[in-house]
Amino acid sequence: MTHNWVKSSYSSQDGGNCIEWAPYTQAHEAGIPVRDSKHPTGPVLLLSPEAWTGLVEFAKHAEA
Repeated sequence: MTHNWVKSSYSSQDGGNCIEWAPYTQAHEAGIPVRDSKHPTGPVLLLSPEAWTGLVEFAKHAEA
């Protein structure tokens, strides 16, 4: 399945520790696809909607 990947808004042109995800409307039924933006051909992690929400909430409150 081909996804329209979205890069984290915290990602810079210099790389860094960022992720990309496929929006829920594009997601596989098994979960929300997430991958390392530095390795776009690498493995994809499928997160449940609940796990995705937890990750986003954690990132919002994490210190840079």
